[in-house]
Amino acid sequence: MPDGTHQSEPLDEYRAKRDPARTPEPVPAPGAVPGAALSPGAGRGFVVQEHHARALHWDFRLERDGVLVSWAVPKGLPLDQKTNHLAVHTEDHPLEYATFEGEIGAGEYGGGQVTVWDRGTYDLVKWSPREVQVVLHGERVQGRYVLFATGAKGAAPDAGKNWMVHRMDPPTRPDWEPVPALVRPMLAVPGDLPEDDEGWAYEMKWDGVRAVAYVDGGRVRLMSRNDLDITRSYPEVARMGEQLGSTPVVLDGELVAFDAGGAPDFGRLQQRMHVADPAVARRLARSVPVVYLVFDVLHLDGRSTLDLPYDERRTLLERLGLAGPSWQTPASFPGPGADVLAASRENRLEGVLVKRRSATYRPGRRSSDWLKVKHVHMQEVVVVGWRPGKGRRANTIGSLVLAVPQDGVLRPVGGVGTGFTDRMLDDLRSRLLPLERPTSPFQERLPSAEVRDVRWVRPELVGEVAYTEWTGDGRLRHPAWRGLRPDKDPHDVEREI
Repeated sequence: MPDGTHQSEPLDEYRAKRDPARTPEPVPAPGAVPGAALSPGAGRGFVVQEHHARALHWDFRLERDGVLVSWAVPKGLPLDQKTNHLAVHTEDHPLEYATFEGEIGAGEYGGGQVTVWDRGTYDLVKWSPREVQVVLHGERVQGRYVLFATGAKGAAPDAGKNWMVHRMDPPTRPDWEPVPALVRPMLAVPGDLPEDDEGWAYEMKWDGVRAVAYVDGGRVRLMSRNDLDITRSYPEVARMGEQLGSTPVVLDGELVAFDAGGAPDFGRLQQRMHVADPAVARRLARSVPVVYLVFDVLHLDGRSTLDLPYDERRTLLERLGLAGPSWQTPASFPGPGADVLAASRENRLEGVLVKRRSATYRPGRRSSDWLKVKHVHMQEVVVVGWRPGKGRRANTIGSLVLAVPQDGVLRPVGGVGTGFTDRMLDDLRSRLLPLERPTSPFQERLPSAEVRDVRWVRPELVGEVAYTEWTGDGRLRHPAWRGLRPDKDPHDVEREI
């Protein structure tokens, strides 16, 4: 442990874990003269290495008595005083390791890519078996840090490997902010193409589920539009954190499943939207993969970008170079809007999003700075009841009774009896039965034909339908069920114009 004293062969544990014939890492022979002190450290050098092993982490190493005393820090060194990061004490490394970069072979101890993330010198403040306090003078990190053991006092030095690392100084940059816990996505309003392309940008509208990604220390957390943590449901997106590495960022995007022809398939996505079991989610990630399509950046490198105009946010996003097997950055187009809309139809997309290039990002708000222009009318609806089926559907749901909130109360918008698969019907029945209630949730009295045989339910489930138009009395004409929207809250549903 880091007490400044070592056995005659302090690197025995290091050598025992490595075969010099199988790894490119430096493995000094027993009895070899230790490497020279790290220049210009004169015995007080440090290095931080980014290590893409089984799990991404950063190796923090301090030169001490001819070796590198080392900790594996899963989320990297903290950059502010508000959070402590886990630091797992590992075996001492040879001084030659301070310059090592390369690929450790798969199956070997620590297999994966290693790069030098930062290096420099340190001033020693305190060094004891349970606490190390230093001031770092690096290229990327400067300031006072303390590492402290978390095991019980009096325990043997080797009894526990878990330490914590804490930054004692304020952030180096006065305006530095940690990754926020929650940023609600900005919402678009229905509209038409602008008459003039000047001042507008055009993006394809993807038929998926909105998600905000919070990336900190290479770890990804996905939040839905209604503030649910959906990270477990989409494990393939977690690998995006490895590409971003130490870059803290908040991203806005859409989770999309594609069909065999490359078009978004909302029906396929339904199979992924309710999955909480990690094993099931991993299996579905192979058979029904999703892609996270990123179209905005809300926080980057310790700064909020919400007050930046769209064009500046877009430039920052594209500089990140986000591209991987399960994440992409779709293009933004300057126009002409009519051509972009036509291209979206040719590619079997839902339509386009039109965004004012000078507009800031308004969390959780609908704004006319973002317009959605669709080829097919779609409406989010609240399920308030169901009718038993007949014939082939005699033992399940025949149709759903739908509503849309307006002026603080639920308004009836008709029913839907088409667009269901057998799997959807089974899932809906299992969800609706526990929600049954004896009376209608509508304040207004409905004609007897509209309430006959209805089994009312609490208005808690949100779905989506495609339709041709609204009738004069406020009903949906020719609606077809598209699926449940667990990412939406009933109170957020609004009538599309």
